[in-house]
Amino acid sequence: MSDPTQDPSAGTARKALAINLDRSAYGVFAEIGAGQEVVRHFFKAGGASGTVAKSMSAYDMRVSDAIYGHPKRYVSRERLEQMMSHEYGLLVDRLASERGTTTRFFAFADTVATTPHDGKGQGHSWMGMRFEDKVGAAPSDIVLHLRLWDRDAGRQQDALGVVGVNLVHAALNSHRDLNIFLNNLVDDVGSGRVEIDFIHFSGPAFSNFDTQSALIQLVRLGLTDAVLFDEKGQSAVASEFFYKKSILVARGTFRPISLVNEDMLACAERSLAKTQESVSIFEMCVGQESTDLKEILDRIALVSTLGRPLLITRHRGWYRLPAYFRLYTDGEITLIAGMNNLVDLFNPQHYTHLEGGVLEACGRLFKENVKVMVYPMRGDQLSRLVEDPVACQVCFPETYQIEVDSVVTAADVQVRPAVAGLFEHLRTNGFLVPLTGASPQALACQPRTLAERIAAGVAGWEKEVPAPVAKEITRRKLWSK
Repeated sequence: MSDPTQDPSAGTARKALAINLDRSAYGVFAEIGAGQEVVRHFFKAGGASGTVAKSMSAYDMRVSDAIYGHPKRYVSRERLEQMMSHEYGLLVDRLASERGTTTRFFAFADTVATTPHDGKGQGHSWMGMRFEDKVGAAPSDIVLHLRLWDRDAGRQQDALGVVGVNLVHAALNSHRDLNIFLNNLVDDVGSGRVEIDFIHFSGPAFSNFDTQSALIQLVRLGLTDAVLFDEKGQSAVASEFFYKKSILVARGTFRPISLVNEDMLACAERSLAKTQESVSIFEMCVGQESTDLKEILDRIALVSTLGRPLLITRHRGWYRLPAYFRLYTDGEITLIAGMNNLVDLFNPQHYTHLEGGVLEACGRLFKENVKVMVYPMRGDQLSRLVEDPVACQVCFPETYQIEVDSVVTAADVQVRPAVAGLFEHLRTNGFLVPLTGASPQALACQPRTLAERIAAGVAGWEKEVPAPVAKEITRRKLWSK
């Protein structure tokens, strides 16, 4: 007989049984695309009649459309919300008069595309639940998007079933601590098999939860590599936002977003052929950094004042970004770097985990229609950068003489002999592209010290950020002591 303490499914079975024994919760399970992977755990646990009012799958598209309406895409948030709304409405209409005073009604739904038999394509799912956290309460919603990383469909189905049970259990029992709630979603399956790259809360059950905060915590807890905010600072889904588009991305810390950040995108956009199938975004790496969550939310809000999307990632290495975007598009990928980022690109200490070091990192970065555009730097600022011991050791020669009033581009910058051959190869073959036409006002900015100068009350910082950003910083007293 197997030891249940060593069985990873034991926790899932206990959760399913606990829900079955909770006679206050009663609901519907509607699952499309991978079988009845979630509800089967409740049937196997025993006592499912206390929980399951109905279980269904509508695989045929015409049958599904007749029940839920016609969506643009079948594995989508639109379809999921059609399912949740329809099933919850039917359940309440049919049973409210009989047991509405004693029952918390819920409708669980998922729509899934597992990896096909030919192995092409990535398994993913939309999963959600509409439920009453208290008897008679207004309904609350939770919506997830999952990426399924197992290689075969059977394993993906198994992982999906476990996450579904976790979601039902967490929704009915745990809305006090956001981090605990998020971690509970991957109990017994782990973030290595399932990635949650989108989450949305609404309703009275989640009055203490903020969707923006939850998305950031998904990244910081390692439950996803990246989350996306649209032009208005609202949560968005990468698979839909980037689908088959060319991507132009400028990364930064945005403490706060400055004229430099804005000009980097503007210069790159002018140099590229703009098409309807392209998107320009900012990207900010947070990883597991100790930065206060509120400050990260403030940075997101400031970026949204310019009407620009923002991707929040845990990708410290530049070479990781193209692989992320390749999950969603086969279009061109263009990254924008500053002169200071050349130090990061050629620093071998960043690639000790790669057998091929800098060369392997560049090989991963510059492939599949990827290039890096390098924003220029004013001579006086580049001189200060060269004085940095790491920058001098990794990238720039100690004897570098720079005219302080010059503007140095990637076409004329000098680099150390150790990286000169690689640098010239990348530049000659169009992988590293010099940007020109930078704004003199932007070039004069010093974005790395902006937050500190704002906090110290140093005059003149307003001239280094876009006007809407300056207004918002002042209104909200950001970085002020």
